[in-house]
Amino acid sequence: MEIKYRKTKDAFTVYVGGELDEYSASKAKDILDKLLIDNINTSKVVFDLSGLSFMDSTGIGLLIGRYKKLRQFNVPSYIAGASVSTEKVIELAGLYNIMPKY
Repeated sequence: MEIKYRKTKDAFTVYVGGELDEYSASKAKDILDKLLIDNINTSKVVFDLSGLSFMDSTGIGLLIGRYKKLRQFNVPSYIAGASVSTEKVIELAGLYNIMPKY
């Protein structure tokens, strides 16, 4: 699991790489929560998943949790760069209904 980020005037982008599963979700949650709170004064957050090689339902739960946290601060969140296999999981879970493609 690797998490990088970039802040621009338009968005705060979080790049998630590696595998997002039950094993890595706890560590990713801690890192993401700190990053998001430290950068909450942004117009939107984009989760760029182009570096993910695998994501299961635990990853979906992690993203939904971050969505709810951002929603408390009225910060919209989006998903970008999902691979074909990751996109299937996202679509099956209905995640694009609350976190649109960017």
